[in-house]
Amino acid sequence: FLVVLAKEKNIPLSKLRGTVQNDILKEYIARGTFIYPPNKSMRLITDIFEYCSENMPKWNTISISGYHMREAGSNAIQELGFTFSNAIEYVQSAIDRGLDPNNFGKQLSFFFNGHNNFFEEIAKFRAARRIWSEIMKKRFGVSNKKALMCRFHVQTAGSTLTAQQPDNNIVRTGLQAMAAALGGAQSIHTNSKDEALSLPTEKSAETALRTQQIIAHESGICDMVDPLSGSFVIEELTQKIESDTFELIKKIDTLGGAIEAINHNFQENEIASTAYEFQKSLESKNSIVVGVNKYQNNKKDDFETQKIDEKAIQDQLKRLKSFKQKRDKDRVSHSLELIRTNADKKNINLMPFIIKAIKSGATLGEISDALRDIFGLHQ
Repeated sequence: FLVVLAKEKNIPLSKLRGTVQNDILKEYIARGTFIYPPNKSMRLITDIFEYCSENMPKWNTISISGYHMREAGSNAIQELGFTFSNAIEYVQSAIDRGLDPNNFGKQLSFFFNGHNNFFEEIAKFRAARRIWSEIMKKRFGVSNKKALMCRFHVQTAGSTLTAQQPDNNIVRTGLQAMAAALGGAQSIHTNSKDEALSLPTEKSAETALRTQQIIAHESGICDMVDPLSGSFVIEELTQKIESDTFELIKKIDTLGGAIEAINHNFQENEIASTAYEFQKSLESKNSIVVGVNKYQNNKKDDFETQKIDEKAIQDQLKRLKSFKQKRDKDRVSHSLELIRTNADKKNINLMPFIIKAIKSGATLGEISDALRDIFGLHQ
């Protein structure tokens, strides 16, 4: 859709900058919002790698996400191990298509979680860069320095936010964002204090933004690179996380790689086990969450939460109905049939056919349905 809009506005695709998340493997592991079987979804991702490598060199073609697995209950080692095992699958799939990792590797990015353990998180981000560089260099023979870089975005941990005493979440978010900055994140998203209750209000979102801006402009953290380098604690933690992560990647390799491990529910079961153990530690009070299992109060927090206008749903449905009535239905049908025909062919890039369908007026749902007809559904 962005490509079509750019073409309509006469904006060269080569000038477009941005990122598409496009990480399907974490959906099978942690989120569940998949449609097609993994190998079919991988084909679409490789299509985007190839298309952007040729047409959109400034575009990040994927944001390989550990964030969602951490939100589902994984620990720091699992977050890195599962993320990089997924990344290995994406890179190998692109290489199998004939793409050069020295080229498409420059367009890969990562998305990690900023969690509560301050020093562990800093070490985790430092370890991530070393791990990815070694994987690209030793496993895939990459020599381009930009393709060896682990460029990553960090979002503070939504799963650590509490409905009890929501103002405490401002402090949690501040610590998590500081760890991300000290760990070398390229970009950061700070969550709002009320996200355990609703989508954030404008006021709470502004506080979250100001938290990040104070770290950026007032703390001095961003004035130097890797400021905790040389700390005995940080260096030892970094080394341990790196070593343990490679052990987990090796284990997944012995299972046949990330997709085979997904087919055996390995990652999902490991995360569930970790989440269960953490919940037990909360209930036994071996782990403390302030305001939840210790330092509670009986005060009722009285503040506004975000309310969504239900009328917006009906307005959107009306716009969609009007849009469909005005378009050339034969042109739409023909473009969707082209997708079905080519989806069944190996080594055919579907991006040009999807772009053609969008130009003809096909909706995202209709394009997804056309692919469902050929790819089937993942059960």
